[in-house]
Amino acid sequence: MNLEFWKNWLGVELSAVSHKEKIVSALGGLISILITMWISVQALHTPVAMGVIASMGASAVLLFAVPHGQLSQPWPVIAGHGFSALLGVACAKWIHPPELAAACAVGLAIVAMHQLKCIHPPGGATALTAALGSQTGVGMGFTFVLFPVLVNALTMVGIAVLFNAVFKWRRYPAFFNHPKPAAAGQEEPSHEEIVKALRSLDSFVDVTEDDLIRIVKILSQRETVRSRRN
Repeated sequence: MNLEFWKNWLGVELSAVSHKEKIVSALGGLISILITMWISVQALHTPVAMGVIASMGASAVLLFAVPHGQLSQPWPVIAGHGFSALLGVACAKWIHPPELAAACAVGLAIVAMHQLKCIHPPGGATALTAALGSQTGVGMGFTFVLFPVLVNALTMVGIAVLFNAVFKWRRYPAFFNHPKPAAAGQEEPSHEEIVKALRSLDSFVDVTEDDLIRIVKILSQRETVRSRRN
């Protein structure tokens, strides 16, 4: 077994990201966490606030390192955190013992995010924080969903919109990253064809429809160049 086998087994993918892009991603994460940390500490006792900040840290990675990804878009971020927090508090109130409540909160959050088309992995951490935090007697009720969770999520999205707009190669939300119309005689897959292809995989793919179309265009252009050379 060679190195290539282990890279594929471990899921090490090719990264064509420049050093400039990496620095920009880090700067966006730094700014967003400084602000959300202040909000969380104002709203909660320090131990629970740290748990909320941890889930927002995970969101920062998606929003600023993968701004065009499906998991990073406004609806998954806001709804993913919001519904997960709601389910976390509800499980803490109505399910015992705490360990079972925490497990149920994460499981139900996954189902809800699937059903509501708002899969955002950090939402699982928010559900867990809500469930366990409510068990510690710090008085976390359903107001926790609004403040600081939804306030933090909205703040993160707002920062991402403004921050990414500064750099012309980054567009957030992905709505602003629509590909150019296909050239005359060049066909691109329809929405129905893309949905059918994704359903055939029966697994969530973290890529937007626009990016899929863009990839198809790039590959088709390469095929055209090859055919002309031959």
